[in-house]
Amino acid sequence: MLCQLHDASLCRSCPNLDLPLAQQLQLKQSAVQATLAGQVEAAAWLEPFASAPSHFRNKAKLAVSGATHAPALGLVDRFDNGTDLTSCPLHVNEIKAALAPLTRAITRMGLQPYSIVKRRGELKHVLVTASANGQLMVRFVLRSTAQLPAIRKGAPRLQSELPGLRVLSVNIQPRPAAILEGEREIILSQDSTLDMPLYLPELGADGVVVNNKKSVLPLVLPPQSFFQTNSGVAAGLYAQARAWARDYAGGGVLTGAEAEREGAGGQAGALTGEPGADGAYPDAIQSSQSIWDLYCGVGGFALALAQPGAQVLGVEVSAPAIDGARAAAAQLGLTSPQVRFEAGDASVLDASGQVYGHDKPDLLVVNPPRRGIGELAASIEDSGIQRVLYSSCNPASLTKDLEVMSSYRVRRARLFDMFPHTNHAEVLVELTHN
Repeated sequence: MLCQLHDASLCRSCPNLDLPLAQQLQLKQSAVQATLAGQVEAAAWLEPFASAPSHFRNKAKLAVSGATHAPALGLVDRFDNGTDLTSCPLHVNEIKAALAPLTRAITRMGLQPYSIVKRRGELKHVLVTASANGQLMVRFVLRSTAQLPAIRKGAPRLQSELPGLRVLSVNIQPRPAAILEGEREIILSQDSTLDMPLYLPELGADGVVVNNKKSVLPLVLPPQSFFQTNSGVAAGLYAQARAWARDYAGGGVLTGAEAEREGAGGQAGALTGEPGADGAYPDAIQSSQSIWDLYCGVGGFALALAQPGAQVLGVEVSAPAIDGARAAAAQLGLTSPQVRFEAGDASVLDASGQVYGHDKPDLLVVNPPRRGIGELAASIEDSGIQRVLYSSCNPASLTKDLEVMSSYRVRRARLFDMFPHTNHAEVLVELTHN
């Protein structure tokens, strides 16, 4: 992939860009396997899930530097030296198309870029998120509300220049620190959430694509909520978790090779409840199976696993994310007690396997931040929960957590290349209690 910013050493966000993507993936797989060698046998690894080489990032986090008449959106160092990243080839086309109108709007609205050195100015960041259906969320991060009226006044014209703009907001981040956003969010648009549908491939338990059908997972993203930045790989991650959940219950999800031999009849259609080719719903997730998704965010894993019959509980500390998860569940027609989302500490799990008064589940999903699950690992170890799906963006912290969970065996593992051209890796492992 060609990138003038990388070639000119103006941006080093993609240190492995000079290597072919296949070689990057091979090296990343080897590094991850070496890190997890003490916990994951070589035979447990599936083939890695690859990303598109470019135009995969659904979110742009752009620091603003320069002057009102000539703002630069991209990177800025502590000396106020800015690098314009509006030509970055990683962003999806909808974001790339939006950056020029946004740059013009900054000048037109008279917004003053924040100076790190002088600690003056107002506009710190512009955050842009794009959905697969072409809709946009734009958030201006300001030091104070001083220039909020200017953005309100300029919003109609910005909307006319960005027809896909669905959510427009201002975030207030008053601290002179390297913090992306603050606690206060001011919504300026009629809509306050962005629909973020993912199109999940139909995968077998072995990671092979079963057929060309894709099911829609209609996620909903409020501001200040986490969402995977690579929609294509995120769809594969949730699809693999769903395939492993079905497979273990013994209900008939075929591996890719088996499906090819058998014609893959009877597989599920969309997540909205469409039956398979034989007119029946997949019975792999049993009616008695309960599933918990801790650190559930906007509900990606929980809703992907919310097949007919399963009882799903999602827990997340972010109240806005929980609002998004509940909105997505409503779109799917899923109500309590089949699917419940609770705002709270995802690490609260006692030795008996209970959380918030609910008995321990048949399947536990954890998707923590980079630091891992910490003390929760010991709680899981003591609980005796039979199956765990652990999605990690940091193999090093995953290794430490698995060392604590010594009574669990890694049945399967897969690398998902969520962050191409870097050394970062997303790993999903399936654990069974010995």
